[in-house]
Amino acid sequence: MFKKILIANRGEIALRVIRTCKEMGIKTVAVYSKADAESLHVKFADEAVCIGPAPSSESYLKMSNIIAAAEITNADAIHPGYGFLSENAKFSKICEEHQIKFIGASAEMISKMGDKATAKATMKAAGVPCVPGSDGIIKDFQECEKLAVEVGYPVMLKATAGGGGKGMRAVWKPEDLKDAWDSARMESKAAFGNDDMYMEKLIEEPRHIEIQVVGDSKGKACHLSERDCSVQRRHQKLTEEVPSPFMTDELRQKMGEAAVKAAEFIKYEGAGTVEFLVDKHRNFYFMEMNTRIQVEHPITEEVVDYDLIREQILVAAGVKISGKNYLPKLHSIECRINAEDPYNDFRPSPGKITTLHAPGGHGVRLDTHVYSGYIIPPNYDSMIAKLITTAQTREEAINKMKRALDEFVIEGIKTTIPFHRQLMEHKDYLEGNYTTKFMEDFVIEKIIED
Repeated sequence: MFKKILIANRGEIALRVIRTCKEMGIKTVAVYSKADAESLHVKFADEAVCIGPAPSSESYLKMSNIIAAAEITNADAIHPGYGFLSENAKFSKICEEHQIKFIGASAEMISKMGDKATAKATMKAAGVPCVPGSDGIIKDFQECEKLAVEVGYPVMLKATAGGGGKGMRAVWKPEDLKDAWDSARMESKAAFGNDDMYMEKLIEEPRHIEIQVVGDSKGKACHLSERDCSVQRRHQKLTEEVPSPFMTDELRQKMGEAAVKAAEFIKYEGAGTVEFLVDKHRNFYFMEMNTRIQVEHPITEEVVDYDLIREQILVAAGVKISGKNYLPKLHSIECRINAEDPYNDFRPSPGKITTLHAPGGHGVRLDTHVYSGYIIPPNYDSMIAKLITTAQTREEAINKMKRALDEFVIEGIKTTIPFHRQLMEHKDYLEGNYTTKFMEDFVIEKIIED
């Protein structure tokens, strides 16, 4: 087993990994930028190393600084969390070259799955259903036009290097194609330094349902059932739940088998997620694979009763898995609480938290790194907490979430708590009939304070 793990991340996920390491008797090293010197992960780790100034390009993304921090502290493994370097093939390779175990996928695997066009080709070969579209990168606009006719409108243009919704354009009719092509390429070039595009059929009334998988070093994989992440805004998830209200036993079995097939085909090692789009007729199509732990992993932990970070560390240390699949025993919902103003187009709201009262009680879990007096830096993602409620039924989990949101007091900054509270009352949400388009029609009502 590893003696010391360096966590190459910040915020709630760094704290989450530290907690599991402590329970496993593994020493931890936190890394932090100058903006995060007061963060809880720095306080709770056994050692902490400053790796640079506030901008992530000079700290959390600077590979040489992270490797240096691992070497000076004698860490024998690095846990990358999610975001930053968690799906960076080059970083995984550098760790390997320095004989430091990267707790995640190998460089080859990340490359295979990170480039969406290659991932699709790999999945086709594995026999996993894929969305019809281009085979690899589109070489020019002429090819793009021709493809769009073959696939049939509506189509979706996507940047191969994309993520976070950048470089994506939905095109409903031929006359809009040229503008979409130019603007998506420009955006992708600016965000990722790469303007390669591919195309997919646009799935109507899609739901975003993903399957959590774990694979070991012996090529064995299993799934831990699904998560429904359809409630999104600008391709960022706002809330997730398991089981999905749209799920049937038959569909879960089919999707689970496809996800395990995908993981075993590429001999996937570690925790990962196979993301699918499911249309209104319950046909599912492979979208992408995340070769890392996901933000929303706690809801899976709650319904199958496994610590996924622990499983990650175990398979990275070479422990074999049984290969048994797990089905949800309870119902769990997660709300991502962001430091954003929901009444002003979700504008980021960094600043100092003056009051914090965390919700509690049976079936309530709060994953967060913030505290009263903590200053949220403007340099990073705006997520400050994840509120998870778990109960016997969906209705109970929603009622519990309402209660927990009412109890959750954060003053000094704006948060998305009022939005989540209204969401839990929304007729379509309560009935479970929401798609990825749900947020387009959602109107938040301004509450007049006394």
